[in-house]
Order: sequence, then C-alpha cells, then structure tokens
Amino acid sequence: MKNTTLKIVQLAGLVLVVILITSLMAEAQCPMCKMSAESNLKSGGTAAAGLNKGIIYLLIGPYIMMTVVGYLWWRNRRLVLEQEQEEAIRDLLEPHDVVISSAEFNETIKQ
Repeated sequence: MKNTTLKIVQLAGLVLVVILITSLMAEAQCPMCKMSAESNLKSGGTAAAGLNKGIIYLLIGPYIMMTVVGYLWWRNRRLVLEQEQEEAIRDLLEPHDVVISSAEFNETIKQ
C-alpha cells in the first residue's frame, strides 16, 4: 500500500513539473494571439470568435478526462467495498471448526 501511494505521489509530482514547464513556454504565445485577434476583429473578421470557440473546445477535454477518471475510481471503490462486505458476511456465516477435547465436551454438557 505504501509503495503504491509513493508511486502515485511521484507521478503527480512529475505531472506537476511538466505542466509548469509547458505553461511557461505557452505563455509567450498569448500576447501574439491576442493582438492578432484584436486586429482581425477591428477589420471586421471573425477570427476572435473562432479563437474563443477553440479555447472552449480545448478546455472541455481535461474536464471530460477528470470526469471519466472520477467515475472509474468511484465504481472501483464501490466494487471493492462490496467485496469486503461479502467477505465479512461469509466469515460470519461460515461454520468454524472448533476442536475441543472430550473432557471439555463432557463438562459443557454437565453444566
């Protein structure tokens, strides 16, 4: 369990570092895109509307992925809990073999 948790933390750290590095590179493009969209909009073009739609389109992907991952985690966790409950019920209902000596048996009958 600890090994799995450590791997998850390491993976999350790696993803965070990659996101930070790529966001620094992507930030340089924003002023150029903004100036291009503003100049196109002033000249009567529709590039700004297309740019906005493109941004919305790109934002939908991560939300869909997180929703799918959340659903899969929830379903898997629910199945694990159901299996644990079934095992607990089986343990309660399963007859347990108790070995006692004949002397102990005779004593319990006499009482």
